[in-house]
Amino acid sequence: MKKELLEKISRQQAILNQAKAEGRVLNAEEAREMEDLQKEIEKMKNPEPTGGDDAQRAVEAERQRVGEIADLCREFGMDAGDFIKKGDTVESVRQAVIEKLKQNGSPLRSSARVSNTGEEAFRQDLSDGILIRTGQSLKNATPEARSFSNMSLRDMAIVCLGRDGESEGSLLRKSNEEILEMVSRRAYNPEAAFPAILDNAVQKSIVKIYEEEETTFQLWTGKGSVKDFKPTKDRQYLIGGSGSFELVPENGELKASKPFTKELPTRKIDTYGTTFSMTRQAFIDDDIGFITEVPAYYAKAAKRKINRQVYEVLYKNGTIYDGKTLFHTDHNNLIATGSDPTAKAIQEAILKMKMQKDPFEQAIRINPKYIITPVGYEFDLYTIFNSAGMPGTANNDVNPLRNYKMEIIEDAELNALAGTGALPWFMAGGKHIYVDYLNGKEVPTIMRMEKAGVLGFSWDIYLDWGVSVVDFRGLVKNPGKTV
Repeated sequence: MKKELLEKISRQQAILNQAKAEGRVLNAEEAREMEDLQKEIEKMKNPEPTGGDDAQRAVEAERQRVGEIADLCREFGMDAGDFIKKGDTVESVRQAVIEKLKQNGSPLRSSARVSNTGEEAFRQDLSDGILIRTGQSLKNATPEARSFSNMSLRDMAIVCLGRDGESEGSLLRKSNEEILEMVSRRAYNPEAAFPAILDNAVQKSIVKIYEEEETTFQLWTGKGSVKDFKPTKDRQYLIGGSGSFELVPENGELKASKPFTKELPTRKIDTYGTTFSMTRQAFIDDDIGFITEVPAYYAKAAKRKINRQVYEVLYKNGTIYDGKTLFHTDHNNLIATGSDPTAKAIQEAILKMKMQKDPFEQAIRINPKYIITPVGYEFDLYTIFNSAGMPGTANNDVNPLRNYKMEIIEDAELNALAGTGALPWFMAGGKHIYVDYLNGKEVPTIMRMEKAGVLGFSWDIYLDWGVSVVDFRGLVKNPGKTV
């Protein structure tokens, strides 16, 4: 028995692996096989009772027969009493209903599904109802969505199963675990409503929480898009000058020249992600908060990780595209002696930036736009940039930095990276560090992944990004002081 069970679970996993490797959902034939295998697995895990339990099984079967006959007769306005007393089967009652409708000339009710538009609206409203119930505020929620917010996960699953063709009357008599078994089996079917609605609710929650998570990297870095995971050049080459224009005498000839070129740095992205699950216990306990709280945690973690990686580029001062560290004496962007961001130190950093040259040793003009510091300097900097007099001078000299157009950006990541060491601060003259995303998608993606032989739902959550330095000239570092 155990060997046969493992073989069926292994077959399920093989079907899932093949679909995943081909980057597609299960087709109809695979979905049917998955559902049949799941039924057999559950039957083997929970074998039918024997011997003394026969009477109990008979009672359960009779209860189901009575319930389904009552539902059928109620739907078509017929009396179920006679059918139940005579011991008629559900199929014979269904045939009797059809004959009566034919005799009365009544149209047969269609069991066809609603239109795609109606189904899409239903799924949208139910996923919004889940989010409303978890406490999220949705501006454009419909009245239907708000009514769904009063339902439990079990009730939502029953509504979905009913729309998939199951008898709601029969479903209401089932336990939470039985309902979960039914929706779990349908997780392999791409047309099943309940799993798709959970997917939608989880993805919406991730987008909302990700956008609300407060970080600072996006204020001063560039945002890029790459089409694949191969190292990609910002541009193939930077074209520079070829010397100054030469004077051409009367009847003289123009001299040929070739422009100088410089290869620019490469940019590359990687995939970051994890897996989370809605367990059997969460469904049975109606833990609806799980649907938003756990994905939200991972969405926040993704954005915070990008933020940390950007500040690690500044703090750790690693080797960049030219084989030297980002802040290096050869780059003319490193202050020799660390200090707090005083007026004098800020002016020194500004001059460093403005004295930069392009790759062809020609003077360029870079104006500082951001001063990036650990937490703790904001108030001192506000005084420096807003005082009429120079702070700290005996005669309160005129302050040349007053109203200087530079945005102050504080981030505690620098404090965390420094620990008890010196607190460096930086100046940026534009978007010289880029955060690239695969095809520009900057919000994590979720993908439901069925696990063979397991009840509940599991999702992969992932995001593709990379952090790259594209030019050192617009960045200056002051090593800072130990506080």
